[in-house]
Amino acid sequence: MKKSWARAVKMATILLALTLLLSACGDGSSQATQGANAAEVDSGPVTPGGELVFALGGIVTDDNLDAHKAGNAQNGRVMRSLYDSLVVELPDHSIKPWLATSWEISEDKKSYTFHLRKDVKFHDGTPFNAEAVKFNFDRIKDPKTKASSSLNEIGSYVSTDVLDEYTARINFSAPFAPFLSNAAKVDLGFVSPAAVKKYGDKYPQNPVGTGPFKLVKLVPGTEVQFEKNSDYNWAPPTAKHQGPAYLDKLTVKYVPEEATRISVLQSKQVQAADIIPPQNLVALKADNQFRVQETELLQVNFSIYLNPQKAPWNDLKVREAVRAAMDLDAAVKTIYLGTSKQAWSPISPSMLGYTPTVENSWKPDAAKANQLLDDLGWVKGADGTRMKDGNKLTIEFIDTQGNREKRLDLMAVLQQQLKQAGIELKVVSLPSGTYSERRLKGDYDLVAASQFSGDPDVLRQIFSTKGPSKKNNLARANDPHLDQWLEDGYLENDPEKRKEIYKKAQEWIIQNVYSIPTYVFQYSLASVQEVNGITFDSPGWPVFYDAWIKK
Repeated sequence: MKKSWARAVKMATILLALTLLLSACGDGSSQATQGANAAEVDSGPVTPGGELVFALGGIVTDDNLDAHKAGNAQNGRVMRSLYDSLVVELPDHSIKPWLATSWEISEDKKSYTFHLRKDVKFHDGTPFNAEAVKFNFDRIKDPKTKASSSLNEIGSYVSTDVLDEYTARINFSAPFAPFLSNAAKVDLGFVSPAAVKKYGDKYPQNPVGTGPFKLVKLVPGTEVQFEKNSDYNWAPPTAKHQGPAYLDKLTVKYVPEEATRISVLQSKQVQAADIIPPQNLVALKADNQFRVQETELLQVNFSIYLNPQKAPWNDLKVREAVRAAMDLDAAVKTIYLGTSKQAWSPISPSMLGYTPTVENSWKPDAAKANQLLDDLGWVKGADGTRMKDGNKLTIEFIDTQGNREKRLDLMAVLQQQLKQAGIELKVVSLPSGTYSERRLKGDYDLVAASQFSGDPDVLRQIFSTKGPSKKNNLARANDPHLDQWLEDGYLENDPEKRKEIYKKAQEWIIQNVYSIPTYVFQYSLASVQEVNGITFDSPGWPVFYDAWIKK
């Protein structure tokens, strides 16, 4: 294990040198475009038709393309082409119509009445109407569905009233401020009631939505093949055209291996690929055969969570010492080569409610780390690791996701930094089932994770004992102040008041070291120069509806 960590650190150093060389040799004419809806680079006439092959940086977990059951990022990136939403969220967090033409919110903020388009059909030809809306929300709430992220995103949902064929009133037991933002996400996209009844438990492998593309074939563990929905004529206002998609076919190939993903893109066996490794991102930006698009993923940033319910991490001063021993800025620059920046808050900077007051609120301070641990009686032993009462100061980090986004490489650098303060970091890689069991029991020192979302209410899921995860929340926080603020944010509909509430919550989380944010993830997608029109939704999934290939 130690050798593998050392190799990772050495490789990161080599990559940094390579990047500097590439930067020096480049002509400076980067093809990168940035933003939630990256503009087309090519201004020529659209040439419809053809097939776009997209190399996905991951695998669709359990072949699950059920909007309500699939909670993983890679599944979401594929499902956006299948499913539409009631509304669409713009980069400034304003909400615009989509499948709903308009809506009203009741005076008590507990009900939303949606007026629906009358021309929308599912891929199987059945109508999208108020009955379909009711079916979908009731299905998410039904425990038999075993819904994933979608269950968190309907909050205190109670029922849906069908007022007429195209009017639905969605009712909550309490005000639920995140609802419209959540309603824009693919997790609350609409599945065909007829298809769910037809396929039963096999629906996740036979998805039917209203989106611009419909399923042709799903090859388990390998790829998904789509064709355009020729009847499609209800794109959101963020789209650049109306009517069917330009592409005839869209094929998503699962290519989790970084080197393979870049190889098939550079050899043009695929026309697009995502999650580009930092060293390749720099090279592709300098190559006029390709274009690169990036968008900040709205999420809880990849963060380190020391278990405050377990000694010695239940001591704030120990948690402070661990954080002070880390130079995150240097670690992030080493691993991500300037393509990502250090995170200061649990949530990403573009999310509603982000507060810059947490920026630079701590700093790497080896002297402080050592002094804190000395004062607490942790003494360095012969091997340099601190000990107290016969116990080594060892952090056991349990993990199940491997080197996704180079996270283990990042931890390798942090491991070396912690070692200088006499803190040992051990990584224990576990099967997903074992990992989940240990995490829920609180049988760990440290976990690290991210959670995509369009709204800061996601903090309730991570930090609150009153949230959907209760006392098993990821941060293992059990703090009445934090619980109350996150409940207040959940109930408050005034955006400015919500921002103030989440400002307090973020500052408290950082002050009490309930998490140590690491980096802000820039979702990247590279394509051959001939591909145009790929955009991003909120929270940051690729949209292929406007995509076309220059001929």
